[in-house]
Amino acid sequence: MKKTIISIAAALCTVTMFAQPQLKKDNLNEVLKAMTLEEKAALCVGGARAAIVEGVTSGLVNEVPGAAGNTRPIARLGIPNTVLADGPAGLRINPTREGAGQTFYCTGFPVGTLLASSWDVALVQKVTEAMGNEVLEYGVDVLLAPGTNIHRNPLCGRNFEYFSEDPILSGNIAAAYINGIQANGVGTSLKHYAANNQETNRNEDDAIVSARALREIYLKTFEIAIKKADPWTVMSSYNKLNGEYTQQSEDLLTKVLREDWGYKGIVMTDWGNKQGTVKAVHAQNDLMEPGNQNEIDRIVAAVKDGTLSEADLDRNVLNMLTYIVKTPHFNNYKYSNKPDLAAHAKVAREGAAESIVLLKNDGAALPMAGNESVALYGIGAIDFVAGGTGSGNVNKAYVVNMVDGLKNAGFKLDQAIIDYYQSYIAFDKASKKLAGTAQGWSTWGGTKYSEIAVPANAVASHAKANDAAIIVIGRNAGEGADRKVIDDFELTDIERNLISNVSREFHALGKKVVVVLNIGGVIETASWKHLADAIVLPWSPGQEGANAVADILVGKVNPSGKLPMTFPISYIDHPSSANFPSNYTRNTTPMFGWGRPAPKQKDVDFTNYEEGIWVGYRFFETNAVEVSYPFGFGLSYTSFAYSKPVVKAGKDGFTATVTVTNTGKVAGKEVVELYVSAPAAGLEKPEKELKAFAKTGLLQPGQSETLTFEVSAYELASFNENANCWETAAGAYTVKFGASVADIRATAAYKQAKAQTWAVSNAFVK
Repeated sequence: MKKTIISIAAALCTVTMFAQPQLKKDNLNEVLKAMTLEEKAALCVGGARAAIVEGVTSGLVNEVPGAAGNTRPIARLGIPNTVLADGPAGLRINPTREGAGQTFYCTGFPVGTLLASSWDVALVQKVTEAMGNEVLEYGVDVLLAPGTNIHRNPLCGRNFEYFSEDPILSGNIAAAYINGIQANGVGTSLKHYAANNQETNRNEDDAIVSARALREIYLKTFEIAIKKADPWTVMSSYNKLNGEYTQQSEDLLTKVLREDWGYKGIVMTDWGNKQGTVKAVHAQNDLMEPGNQNEIDRIVAAVKDGTLSEADLDRNVLNMLTYIVKTPHFNNYKYSNKPDLAAHAKVAREGAAESIVLLKNDGAALPMAGNESVALYGIGAIDFVAGGTGSGNVNKAYVVNMVDGLKNAGFKLDQAIIDYYQSYIAFDKASKKLAGTAQGWSTWGGTKYSEIAVPANAVASHAKANDAAIIVIGRNAGEGADRKVIDDFELTDIERNLISNVSREFHALGKKVVVVLNIGGVIETASWKHLADAIVLPWSPGQEGANAVADILVGKVNPSGKLPMTFPISYIDHPSSANFPSNYTRNTTPMFGWGRPAPKQKDVDFTNYEEGIWVGYRFFETNAVEVSYPFGFGLSYTSFAYSKPVVKAGKDGFTATVTVTNTGKVAGKEVVELYVSAPAAGLEKPEKELKAFAKTGLLQPGQSETLTFEVSAYELASFNENANCWETAAGAYTVKFGASVADIRATAAYKQAKAQTWAVSNAFVK
């Protein structure tokens, strides 16, 4: 360390003898030439854990307390630091600061899965424009989001941050998210690139994935987001991919990302410190985060001994400078620290309500009048989950729970039931322990209390005293741990008994039972859904989410969300379940020295993605496997008819149109999903694949709207790994307009006159 400091100081003495260029938007190469080797290395390593060397690496680490990291300034060349902060459901910074006369709360927006359930790119962009304003006004340059990893398996602990099991939906929602944030003049970091589909052993797990599955499923979502939104940064993941760490993979970071897709931004690591810093630099991973002195030392030593070309380092430094001159810090933006949180809360509520999925509504149980007396059950009614834990958590000023949300909508709640749950979660201040049953599942950034039993005789009396019952089933998930099957994917015995008892007693008196699923990931529904009259799915809907649920319950907002993934009948129905580490134990070994629990390894050194492209509905539809709720499913309080399906071939692919008419009695919006079935030629294909989607505006009863879809020939292609190219077969394609993957309402034909191919780099070619 001392030797490095002395060498930097000596270099400074030399360079300050001459006039030094100051960084501008048009002199990047001049500044690069003026930099010392040590400065170049320092610029490519974050400053969160840096030794401070005046004028060179002074990191202003605490400029935005709670921010995840930063880049290092070089004062003599006019290079400022930049600030990087989590997270995907809203900015994550510390709400309090020593000596500050204000709080620095951020808005808790709906999680990624709920935003994807909107199937509405305009809505997503509106939500993230508000989110991005908080990034800007709190002095942050890059939001470390969105996460766009595929929902390969229901148990991934961070699925709530991600969008979908389908790369077309995921990629387009991610693009809208990025465009909304970056409209504020701040950046995003598209993550986690790539094949980061589990939390178990996420630092060392080796994802074994075929070239076709990689290109069609796990990389396609990133490709779409990059081509449609151009994120400022991409974050490489912790894991290995086919034997090589992603952050050190030239195939992934140079050949695919930059050569095949034309990406011009920077790549940063996820937060860690792997040994292969030099290999990462060579692969064009531009920034090591959160930053350690030993990474600088490795880079400097490698250039000096010839194991790293200085040209490679210069290339990365130029990438960094190109990024820096776009940032608010470089442009001297005077951030206010006072974003309009009240206005953003309204946007969060609207975004949640427009995305909520109605899974069941027998006998028009919903909407309710809003003045009913309600027996509200479930610890989640009070302990409502606004968002997940870990880096996806947000330090927000408040969370509206279901008690408050229903009261705000005009419902009259049975106070005795509320008191029963509140006494359970009350803390004994003297012992600092729960007064009730032991605390439930928890991880970094949050806690979820276990459900408690309600005596059957009490439920019987509640049924007599109230007009309806609402049951909240709660789940939380987060960074650092995957979910489990028993008592998580599946309901607990207490939850099953609660639904059963409440349904029996209320139905005996002809009264409604509504279940609200306040969950972070897919759960089993097939065994109990018949008991409820209505099931509402708001996922983890942000700080205003319970108000949004109430908006749906009373019909203030007509539900228009649809599932971005399949709900299977059983966990083992998912083909990935045979190769997902769902059974493991946890220990208290610190992760990165931050005190978070790490999984205890048990046969999880690698994960074999042997299901290939058969992820989610591609498997279920092609193999006619029954599911509980299909991909793309969602009900409405009105009905829609599809008519006039037309497909016209163009110079490149086709244009499709379909007319949607509201045939019901109330206003509503409809998502139309466009699937394509390929001819039986060439590669084996799924029975149908999503290729485009669109959402109508608010249609009044009897009103129609014609939706238009553009699909290129390239978007019809599958990846031929033997020929190492994308190929679209010639022949007859069936274009299907669906209300879900299992509910096709109209079809049309498209003929691809001749086969087409698209060459790619030799990445992943053995």
